[in-house]
Amino acid sequence: MDLAETQVLLRQLSDPDPKRRQIAILELEDVAGIESVEPLIEALSDSDAVVRRLALSLLQELGDERAVPGVIRCLSDNEREVREAASSVLRDFRGEVTVTHLLSALDHPDPEVRRWLLVGLRENKDLRAVSPLLGALEDPAAGVRREAVITLAYLRLAESVEPLRQRLHDPDENVRRVAVGALGYFNGPALLDDFVRALSDSDWRVRAEAAIVLGRSGLSGAIPGLLAALRDDFWQVQKEVIASLGRLSALSAVTELLAFLGSETSDLRRAAAYALGEIKSPRALARLRELSGDPDIKVRKAASRALESITKGRERSEKEN
Repeated sequence: MDLAETQVLLRQLSDPDPKRRQIAILELEDVAGIESVEPLIEALSDSDAVVRRLALSLLQELGDERAVPGVIRCLSDNEREVREAASSVLRDFRGEVTVTHLLSALDHPDPEVRRWLLVGLRENKDLRAVSPLLGALEDPAAGVRREAVITLAYLRLAESVEPLRQRLHDPDENVRRVAVGALGYFNGPALLDDFVRALSDSDWRVRAEAAIVLGRSGLSGAIPGLLAALRDDFWQVQKEVIASLGRLSALSAVTELLAFLGSETSDLRRAAAYALGEIKSPRALARLRELSGDPDIKVRKAASRALESITKGRERSEKEN
């Protein structure tokens, strides 16, 4: 299709029939270039929601930053599908111009729009966003605070550690959970006590996240807290605690982990088998062999792998000695 035909389609965007406007955008998909950007931006104000959504999709493909202000306006569209399309577009835009527009709109009165703007900032990793993000940690809307935590985690700046630690006490459990995960990027002895305290959070998902982070820390100091957390009321938390004790090669946890091989919950039996395999304690061999008849195939596989790991570890140790 030559430029003249493209111009015909662009003029069709002004047709009174919304169906013809929709068709014009669909036909532009294969030929649209820089000359199509401004008309498509105008189409973001079209009276027809389908036209607006199609225009957003095509602008997303073109990736021209001139579209960003119009896309931001669409975050307040009265149609949910248009708002969702606009948020998807912003996640794909990169560049200084994009960040400038996103930052300038962060005072939007709608908390859902503010949240989407932060999502748009996430992948840009622009340091100009640091101060606004730290401010957003105090936003009255929990969803905004949550996205601010996640976006700061992407930047991984030491100056954000203390403000993120404050979010461990946020009234919203989802904010506390992502704060634990975000601080996991800065994992180290200085944060160990924070993560151990999070094992006692009132929300089980926060406790589970804390267990995961402690397992990744490589810190033996996490083991006593994890051992205590084996008594958690939620099996989902127990599973993550067991896995982390395995990652930390916690020999002191072998007795407790052996008990979990008899759990009524298959996920816990499987987690305990894997953990014992990572710890490589010969004490577990007999109990792991008993799991060869477990009714859950995943438990049987975990036990088989654990037996192999322990056996190889013992053979290696005997050769070295």
